[in-house]
Amino acid sequence: MNFEPSKKPIGLSRILLAFKNSCRAFNWLIKNEAAVRQEIILLVINIVLISIWSISVYEKLLLLCAVLFLLFAEVINTAIEVTIDRISYEINPLSGLAKDLGSAAVLIATVIYSMVLLTILYVNF
Repeated sequence: MNFEPSKKPIGLSRILLAFKNSCRAFNWLIKNEAAVRQEIILLVINIVLISIWSISVYEKLLLLCAVLFLLFAEVINTAIEVTIDRISYEINPLSGLAKDLGSAAVLIATVIYSMVLLTILYVNF
């Protein structure tokens, strides 16, 4: 298979194709990544929480964005891991570092989410 730049879809067909590819990726993530399943559960819990919790719209938005950012970091981490595994299953210090850096990104996103949640709890209780 060769990449042909002149045959790239444009307009609405490009958007629909990108959406289809994203849905396929989410299906794969849900089937194969326990961390993504856990974060989707956390997202659902947060959606329920912000719909019944009497906090400002800005706090609701901040909480939702924080959990979505955590999910985003997990998707990027998984993409790094899959790419490294595609290159080689051989143990290599740089491959390990790339995976560790992706994991560190998830840790940072988790800290951000936790700080947002704890701050909102502190301000409102």
